[in-house]
Amino acid sequence: MKFNNCVFLVLVICFSLGILSCNSKVSDVSSKEEVKEEEIYLFTTFREPKNEGLFLAYSLDGYRWEDLGGTFLPAEVGESKIMRDPSVAKGPDGTYHMVWTTDWKGGNGFGYASTKDFVNWSPQQFIPAMEHEPTVVNVWAPEIFYDDEQEQFIVFWASTIPFRFEKGEEAEDNNHRMYYLTTKDFKDFSETKLFIDPGFSIIDAVIVKRDSDDYVLVLKDNTRPMRNLKVAFGKSPIGPYENVSDPYTGFLTEGPTVIQKDGEWIIYYDSYGDKSYSAVTTKDFKEFTEIGENLSFPKGHKHGTITTISKEILKNLKENSKITTTDNE
Repeated sequence: MKFNNCVFLVLVICFSLGILSCNSKVSDVSSKEEVKEEEIYLFTTFREPKNEGLFLAYSLDGYRWEDLGGTFLPAEVGESKIMRDPSVAKGPDGTYHMVWTTDWKGGNGFGYASTKDFVNWSPQQFIPAMEHEPTVVNVWAPEIFYDDEQEQFIVFWASTIPFRFEKGEEAEDNNHRMYYLTTKDFKDFSETKLFIDPGFSIIDAVIVKRDSDDYVLVLKDNTRPMRNLKVAFGKSPIGPYENVSDPYTGFLTEGPTVIQKDGEWIIYYDSYGDKSYSAVTTKDFKEFTEIGENLSFPKGHKHGTITTISKEILKNLKENSKITTTDNE
């Protein structure tokens, strides 16, 4: 009898351990599913006319993009009250921070708002980042990057200050350089500083982190003969960036944004010369492969940036979209 009780006790313990092991495996699967959910890509975009505000598109694979429509955030700040080039970055607390162009010419700052779900937003702010430059012509395409090494956001943009730099073939009111500031909370900001002067007019730049001391700057050479995309390399997100490459896109291309997928990088860009949207892939930012024929985008899609969202956020966006969706994601 004692022996049978011992056997029964052992069986109970083993069964309990088995259950615990099974529960552990279920937990692991759930964790993997959560990671997979965060791989839903969300593209912030705008439409013409530029005063209509924020539009969104999503993708499960980075190739086929579905329209969520707009306006998810109206354009309310800046003299012109437009919204171009909406750039978004996710902070460590899950908040998405977005900046955008508010004025084509004449503005001295950029727009800012934050959200947890792209439906409910903080009050919009106008950040007068170039108010110390009385002759500044514009503040174009602000881009936001979260620097996890310094635990701060970097916002950088293109501005023209006439007679400040060698202009080459450019007019004095169209000779851009990149500037930046940093912030941890979008309440207190660092002093605005020069971000990069590559010796030519530059706009539409994005930072790509490959390692803690290995960064790539994807940029547009905006000089008249070029107006195409190049890359440069640095050891810090704020540079200096050097070794500017030859162009890897054609004439009249701009607005790059980058994701990492399946061991390579996809650089999306606006081919505004032929009114299309395209992309290249690269593993090393030295050799590039055109993949435009593999992509599909909503009609009228314009450049912004890509972030990732959860399945719950996507569901909420679809429920708040004016576009009827029929898929089961």
